[in-house]
Amino acid sequence: MLGHEGPITRKLGLGQKIKFQVLDRPFLDAPHDTYFEIIGIVSDFKTRDYEDPSWQASPQAYLPYSIQGFSHRIFMARTSVNSDSLLKSVSQEIWAIDPRVGISNSGSIERSLKEFYRGPQFELVTLGLFACIGLVLVIIGIFSVMAYTVSLQTHEIGIRMALGAQQQNILRMVLDKGLRLVVAGIAIGLPASYVATRFLASQISGVSVTDPWTFGAVVAIILPVGVAACFLPARQATQVDPLIALRYE
Repeated sequence: MLGHEGPITRKLGLGQKIKFQVLDRPFLDAPHDTYFEIIGIVSDFKTRDYEDPSWQASPQAYLPYSIQGFSHRIFMARTSVNSDSLLKSVSQEIWAIDPRVGISNSGSIERSLKEFYRGPQFELVTLGLFACIGLVLVIIGIFSVMAYTVSLQTHEIGIRMALGAQQQNILRMVLDKGLRLVVAGIAIGLPASYVATRFLASQISGVSVTDPWTFGAVVAIILPVGVAACFLPARQATQVDPLIALRYE
């Protein structure tokens, strides 16, 4: 079978016939003005090429291998041993049948898939790396802001503790302020992410613009990470000595 893109613009079913205008080109040694009967239907799938790196679900059809007119063909063979050890023998058998045949590329399907997905894997690693860097920056940013806020409120915290506030109350107060900061960041970041996913959806297969699981996973990660970044400044706030905080008052 040979995969080929064709002018499939509407839903077709088994038994219907379709004509490929690409086969009617005069320079092709192919059956002209021929209709092909549909004998099977496969699910849609996304693919990409070197000219358009985005993943697209384009119309496709599988034609019999006996159809002439294509510049190259692909032969596949299943083996129980290492495929590399058989490539030379297969090439010799092909040349024994027709010495004029040129073999442009050979190898295992696994190797071909690795080569095909090398670009997407690099993009995935790059995006993942930037995501980790962004998460680290979020932790550093929240920690720095909360540590600075606690240092500015040392006098206030000292007064609260002198008036009988417990460490749990101080801890809850600082964590509450940090949580508000995190929630505000999420409220601003979600609309921006919604716009960004319109670009990412064309680059990563299976990602939709309004995927609730993706947005939910991001929120589920940011919330505990933000609270954890606030915890150390909150613990430092509970260690404030009221006498030292009020010494210069």
